[in-house]
Amino acid sequence: MLIDKRLEKLYERQENVPTVLGKVTGSSRDFPYTEVRTSVLMDEPKEMDEIDKQIRIREKRREQVEKLITEIELFIAEIPDSRDRQIFELIYIDGKKQREVAEKVGYSRSRISQVINGYLKD
Repeated sequence: MLIDKRLEKLYERQENVPTVLGKVTGSSRDFPYTEVRTSVLMDEPKEMDEIDKQIRIREKRREQVEKLITEIELFIAEIPDSRDRQIFELIYIDGKKQREVAEKVGYSRSRISQVINGYLKD
């Protein structure tokens, strides 16, 4: 899926975020507890935050797409006629064009359209 490819690129970018020297604030170990600043190596915060945001968005989209695919597969599974079910699988799961499906099942392209419309009207 396209979403998976984009996520993969984001994960690669995440691994290659430059490391910068940052400051963190804490308190000293002993009384009186005074503020202490320590330098640490960390991923560049702005770039890392942006990548994390994009990853969350795309993962949510992937979940939505997977849910829709499941709904489509359940709809198709309930089609009683095996040839009609095959038409729907080829078009909506395999991504074939109506013309390609027509050639494969021995129908005209307009007949494929009629079959689809017949189920989608209900």
